[in-house]
Amino acid sequence: MRGVANTLQQQGLDSAALFGEVGLSIKDLDDPDFRWPTEEISRLWTLAAERSGNPDIGLFDPHLPRPDQYGLVGYVMMSSPDLLTGLTRFIRYICLVSDALTATLEPGDGGRWVKLDLFGGECPIPRQRYDYAVLNLLTFCRWMLGRPLTPEAACFAHAVPASTAAYNDAFGSPLQFEAKFNGLLISSKDLASKLPTAIPELADVHDRLAGEALRKLITTDTAHRARQVIARHLHDGSPLRATIAAELNMSDHTLQRRLADEGTAFTDVVEDTRRELAQHYLADRRITIADIAYMLGYSDQSTFFRASHRWFGESPGEYRSRVQEGHQQEIEAARKR
Repeated sequence: MRGVANTLQQQGLDSAALFGEVGLSIKDLDDPDFRWPTEEISRLWTLAAERSGNPDIGLFDPHLPRPDQYGLVGYVMMSSPDLLTGLTRFIRYICLVSDALTATLEPGDGGRWVKLDLFGGECPIPRQRYDYAVLNLLTFCRWMLGRPLTPEAACFAHAVPASTAAYNDAFGSPLQFEAKFNGLLISSKDLASKLPTAIPELADVHDRLAGEALRKLITTDTAHRARQVIARHLHDGSPLRATIAAELNMSDHTLQRRLADEGTAFTDVVEDTRRELAQHYLADRRITIADIAYMLGYSDQSTFFRASHRWFGESPGEYRSRVQEGHQQEIEAARKR
């Protein structure tokens, strides 16, 4: 978030004022353990694009490396022997940087896809936020390699922008919009490249420090970990607490106790997970309501409709239309400015 604030400031915007307008305090940048609400971050990017008049603000200064963006995770990555190991560690420890971002490495044509997925909560994720996240990872990889790195391809889930010039400049690779995911295809050759930043003597130290930080986070956020596992099991129906506990490497009783210590219960975590995923899926018109009901683990659409009325006070279709209408109004307001 400090990098976001700096990016906005470099665009001639008053970062502190923008943070305040969306209910954030820039003073929280001084607290390394502060967790920024994802909905407000999305609103911040939307407001920044509107005030700057630059819809490509997330791609600002695309050739400027930002090696300080990932904190401890950045040190773990740069001390790795090669790029593939660095990216693998990035994925392992990403929750130390953001609990709204997940990343995966998946096989691709001639290399591997690095896929990024952001959780936006009730607010649709503006393209500027994904632009920034994808480019930030690429520039850090370029910095670690100490040379240019051109992806084999760059994919974005959002619609084709009015101009792709900024994307061509930033990525220099084939582009795909309205894709099923956001991410980069990196060649096997580049993944195998040795990192000049590698320091074998420090690699184990950095890995141990990151591991300790991860364990500390895990022991204080069982509900967050449970939500991630529940999300993977929902398509099979309502998950059993014992099943989730086993995947979290703890007993059913321990999971129940830890959730109680955090002021919640397993049924509430399942409900919250379904609601959050429903918001994410309904913001994407490419996913049918029937498919969403299935992915949330409901046996029929009527059960999903009742849940939607419980969460949002309206049907899934009505919620989708309202969110899309609000997003369109934001776009039109930005164009007028």
